[in-house]
Amino acid sequence: MLPPELPPLPALTRAEGSVVDGYLDVVDLLGRINPARGSDTYGGLRAAQALVGKATALRDALALMHERGESELHTATLARALRVLDGERRAARVTLPPALRA
Repeated sequence: MLPPELPPLPALTRAEGSVVDGYLDVVDLLGRINPARGSDTYGGLRAAQALVGKATALRDALALMHERGESELHTATLARALRVLDGERRAARVTLPPALRA
């Protein structure tokens, strides 16, 4: 049995696609760094080291949009793209897990 088909990604400019990809890259790394969810210091260290490069790529994508005159983010479209790419689950790793009840 095949998994359900994902909805199609909305139409994005190349720069918008780079922003979405860069944002999710940063979110994934922050999830790995999160001390409330991580399992070892080495994994967090490696993620923190990679974060610099990914944040730079995200900054560059946003700068390119700005230079091209794309001054507004189309939040509904970008949010739809993030949801298709499992952004809600990926971003949840950045937050604190629910408190354990004793």
